[in-house]
Amino acid sequence: MSWLGNIIAGALLAGFAFAWIRLRENRMWRQAALSLVRRRPIALSVLALYAAIALLDTVSWVGAGSSGVAASKPRSVIDRLFTPERFREKSYSAPLANAEFIGGAKLSYPGRHLLGTDILGNDVLYKTLKGVKVALLIGGLTSLILIPLALLFGISGGYFGGRVDDVVFFVMSTLASIPNLLLLIALIVALGTGTLQVCFALGITGWVGLSRLTRAETLKIRELDYIQAARALGVTNRAIITRHVLPNLAHLIVITFALLFTGMVLSETILSYLGIGLEGSWGQMIDQARNEISRDPIIWWNFAGASLALFVLVLSVNLIADALRDILDPRTLRER
Repeated sequence: MSWLGNIIAGALLAGFAFAWIRLRENRMWRQAALSLVRRRPIALSVLALYAAIALLDTVSWVGAGSSGVAASKPRSVIDRLFTPERFREKSYSAPLANAEFIGGAKLSYPGRHLLGTDILGNDVLYKTLKGVKVALLIGGLTSLILIPLALLFGISGGYFGGRVDDVVFFVMSTLASIPNLLLLIALIVALGTGTLQVCFALGITGWVGLSRLTRAETLKIRELDYIQAARALGVTNRAIITRHVLPNLAHLIVITFALLFTGMVLSETILSYLGIGLEGSWGQMIDQARNEISRDPIIWWNFAGASLALFVLVLSVNLIADALRDILDPRTLRER
C-alpha cells in the first residue's frame, strides 16, 4: 500500500501549495500569516520540522537498500536513513555508548545511537521519528472528523433553534451521558485497531465539547444587530452563517483545535496503556518503558525520547494556536 501513502503525501503538498497561493491573494489572511510568523517563529519551525519528518516517513517505495524479506517491502525515506534491520544491537545500550548497557559487550555501531536502543536493540531515535507520523495523524485526522461534526450540530442548533436545537441537544446529552473512555474502547473493539478506525472512534466520541461551545456562541451571535439587519434585507441563512457566524467562531475553533489535538494524542497514549493503541506510536513507547524507569539501574532513554517529542509537539501547537486566537478574534482586531 505504498502507493496510498505516496498519494496522500502528494495531496497534502498540493493542498499546501493551493492554500499558499490563496493566502497570498487574500490581504487579510496574508497579514494574519505574517503576524503569526513574527509572533511564533520557533514554534512554526518546530511544527514544520515535524511535518517534514512525517512526510519523509509517508513517501515509500520498493527498491535497493535492504536484503531478505525486507527487500520486497516498501520503505520510507526514514527507513532508508536508518536501515533498521541492520542498524540494530542485541539489547539495551545507552545514548552514544560504545558498549551494551547490560554485559558491556562491544556494540556493532558504537557511538551512533543518539538516544540509545531498547530491549530488542532497536534505535530509539528511529522509533521516535516513526512516531511523528502517527501523532500527526491522530491529532490532524481526528480533528478533520471531529470539528466539522461539532460545527454542524453546534451551529445548526444555535442558529435555527426550535426542534432542530432540541434534536441537537438530545444527541449531545445522550453521548455526554456515556462514559467517554468506555464508548471509545467499545468503538475500537468493534471497528478494529487500525489508524483510520482509531481516528474515527476518537472523532465520534470527542465532538460534544466543541459542539456545546459553538452552540452557545451561535445563540449569542444570532441576536446581534447586524445579523438581524442581514435577515431583514433578505440575506439567506447559508450566507449569514458563512459570512458572519463562522468568522466570529474562528478564534474558538483554533484554540479548541489545539486542546483537542493535545487530548487526542494523549488519549492514544491511554489506549496504548490498555493494549489497544497504534503500532509504533509514542504511547506504545511510553507504555513499554513503564517497567524500565522503575528498575535499578534506570533505563530512561526510551521513555525520554517519546515524552520529549510529545512535549515539544504539544507545546508548539498550543503556542501557535494561542497566537492565532489573538490574530483571528474580531474583538482583538477592534481593540488594535
